[in-house]
Amino acid sequence: MHLEYKIKPIKAEVRRRLGYPHPRRVPAGVRAEVAIGISLDEIGRARDSDVAYMHNVHPLLDVGWRRTDCLRFLAEHGLADTPKSSCVGCPFHDDGFWFALREHSPQEWADAVAFDRSIRNGSARANADGHPLRGQFFLHRQRVPLDKVQLRPRPQPGEAPGCGPWSCPHGEPVTGDAGHGEVA
Repeated sequence: MHLEYKIKPIKAEVRRRLGYPHPRRVPAGVRAEVAIGISLDEIGRARDSDVAYMHNVHPLLDVGWRRTDCLRFLAEHGLADTPKSSCVGCPFHDDGFWFALREHSPQEWADAVAFDRSIRNGSARANADGHPLRGQFFLHRQRVPLDKVQLRPRPQPGEAPGCGPWSCPHGEPVTGDAGHGEVA
């Protein structure tokens, strides 16, 4: 999912901005720099792009900033309420995130519910290519439709790192037992 909904659209947009949309070949030497906001706390997530026409740079690493430095900078500039970035359809959100989204961002909640419904039986593209998936897929760990989940937000001990296009800190998706569905 990470590739389909994050990396592919970013690569397509970079190609478009470079003037070489798919299927045109990007000539050797034509390249865009893409700034990725990974701090020292997440240095293990920093990596370069896998295509020659993009070069990832990490400005927070270059200046040696941790997340606390970023938060202090934002507060000093009147932006203390800036939320962490993440995909609305990330299956690693906790109930606190889902609850806040439902209560304060009804359009994004509706988008997440629609996305959750759309992945129930795998992607249409995979199914069309003859790769049907076993079980069902859900965004929430309870393996029920997102709009049916009994949300129970709990205080979290520490803040988890935010997501970025090439740097989701959560690793591979969690899968369920056969017949019990899977978390996307």
